[in-house]
Amino acid sequence: MKKVTFKAGIHLLACKQLTVGEEIKETSIPQQVVIPLVQHIGKPAQPIVSKGEKVKVGQKIGEAQGNVSVPVHSSISGEVIDICLHLHPVSGKKDLAVIIKSDGRDEWIEKRKIHEDYFRLSPKQICNIIKEAGIVGLGGAAFPTHIKLSPHKEIDTVILNGVECEPYLSADEQLMVKHPVEIIEGLKIIMQTVNASWGVVGVEENKPRAIRILKKEIAKQPNISLKILKEKYPQGGEKQLIKAVLNREVPSGGLPMDVGVLVDNVGTSFAIREAVMRGIPLVSRIVTVSGWGVFAPKNLRVRIGSSISFLIEECGGFSSVPGKVIMGGPMMGITQYNLEVPVVKGTSGILVFGKQELKKEYLRNCIRCSKCIDACPMGLSPCMISLYAENKNWEETKKYGVLDCIECGACAYVCPAKKPIVQYVKWAKVEINKLKKN
Repeated sequence: MKKVTFKAGIHLLACKQLTVGEEIKETSIPQQVVIPLVQHIGKPAQPIVSKGEKVKVGQKIGEAQGNVSVPVHSSISGEVIDICLHLHPVSGKKDLAVIIKSDGRDEWIEKRKIHEDYFRLSPKQICNIIKEAGIVGLGGAAFPTHIKLSPHKEIDTVILNGVECEPYLSADEQLMVKHPVEIIEGLKIIMQTVNASWGVVGVEENKPRAIRILKKEIAKQPNISLKILKEKYPQGGEKQLIKAVLNREVPSGGLPMDVGVLVDNVGTSFAIREAVMRGIPLVSRIVTVSGWGVFAPKNLRVRIGSSISFLIEECGGFSSVPGKVIMGGPMMGITQYNLEVPVVKGTSGILVFGKQELKKEYLRNCIRCSKCIDACPMGLSPCMISLYAENKNWEETKKYGVLDCIECGACAYVCPAKKPIVQYVKWAKVEINKLKKN
């Protein structure tokens, strides 16, 4: 099968051997979970439980506020011991969260609506099920899925993203290996919802086992195909994946639906299938816990709200003095300064690096080598964007396309001057948004 890819990008050491053969293991029931009411783009959920109340697994504890919002559910059974501000792993600030203490019984809510005959449901009904299940994009963006599945433009193709191009992470790969039937069923539900005639599953070449298993399952489907992509970063970006698979280019400032495409992560597809056909809300997800700083790297099925420290304990603890802990991948993940922050819906991995692995870099002046330009998957000039951001010239950063930047970090990775280009980009975007509001 011909392997496809996109222009530019970089090649990284995959470092997936630590967990690539690891079975998905269910964690023990955490004694306590901290469930933030903001785990998605849009308005935070509103708490609908009170302190001292008994809850069960799958019970709604936070109600969506408006359309661009989703509810949150309890991931364990027990007692609500507090509703308070708690440190959030993404924002780094304190956000409202529901804290639940386990009763050890792991009791589920009694009534769950099951729709094995989903083909009889309307798109609106399916979207409502997905919304009520609290499903968001599990690839990291955490955009409410019911909004994505309600496009105001015609969609002809749905692409399932099974690329997982960040080093160390292998959660999606193991999901594809263990649950190919469910993932394809989820894809069919998505296709029905947006009335797409064709589905494609994109997987990078460094996942031969997943490719072999998916190929067998996809062969049974008349309108679904498999695309194998060359190993490159950031192949998992929506625009890069669309270009590689369909040779369609999403316009500047545009969305995939502008070229008739919808992209969803394989984990999201699995969650959609579970919600529609089994009535299970999003209360857990698969997380890769890896890095040389953890004793036994694993792929874990984790209850939402479990702490990072709990996951590390489930993997045997630290193997050396920890130097850095990252939530997500090494390129786009967020360094954590407190290990009691919870796993949220968008958490794909926890990476632990020992102090001896960390290398101190020294910032130097840009030498105009153009390596960042060659690496940029969006065809931007990162060196110029960072230069103007450094001088607080926000209008010029905008002219150079800062708003099109996907913050993949490829530019900073190849920069010999070790300029913090992504930080400059994020700063510029914040300031440009401030100017818009004024």
